[in-house]
Amino acid sequence: MGDLFGGAAPYYAKYRPGYGDEAIAFLAGALGPDARVLDLGCGPGTVAIPLAPRVREVIAVDPDAEMLAEGRRLGAGITNIHWMSGDSTMLRKFPTFGHVVMGRSFHWMDRRGVLAELGELLPPDGIVALIGPARDPDFQPWDPLMERLHAEFGLGPMSAGNSFQATGEHHHDVLAVSPFSRLESVTFEQRLTWDVESVIGLQLSYSYSTPARLGDRVPAFVDRAMAALLAENPSGTWEQRVTTEVLLARRP
Repeated sequence: MGDLFGGAAPYYAKYRPGYGDEAIAFLAGALGPDARVLDLGCGPGTVAIPLAPRVREVIAVDPDAEMLAEGRRLGAGITNIHWMSGDSTMLRKFPTFGHVVMGRSFHWMDRRGVLAELGELLPPDGIVALIGPARDPDFQPWDPLMERLHAEFGLGPMSAGNSFQATGEHHHDVLAVSPFSRLESVTFEQRLTWDVESVIGLQLSYSYSTPARLGDRVPAFVDRAMAALLAENPSGTWEQRVTTEVLLARRP
């Protein structure tokens, strides 16, 4: 997964919206203040940083060195986050953990294999928690325009082999036949306002339109995106309702 987000880390850190305080507070309450949590595929600390003050320790793991560097920068001064290079194939090499959290990373993994291994590693009360978009993702008002722009630049969609798009199996379905089949789902809503800069920055945070994939075409992509967005919406402002799901999976 380390090569998927080449050059995207600063855009991911700045333009990907957080999950909201309510969702993080609910997650922390389920894990408990004494929890030692593995944040698997942590990116720039989107979960780890707001979660850390509410738990004992967060082991924040990602294969991308740039993401980890952004996390360390953003989380400077937070002493109970242990930033580590690694991925879901290295679960037995990490310090001991009691729960696992994944935010927008589970779909890149061998989901069934990871859950089977976590079934061996987690204690009886261990929780596998997923936090991210709800089962039916929210509509982004600029999506049709961006899809046309991606096609123009030859940026085809990238889908992990174990994603819903590839297999038809939602995370719920995979968890339901795993060692962690007792599911609890709670959703939280946020209202976000986007401007042209943030919409374009968001595109540069995605695996299929990273600066590494665009190469020396980044300035042209940015200019083309800006012109297209303003032509469609001269106000340069978009409102969006975002639904975040916290999915807790426990042993039956």
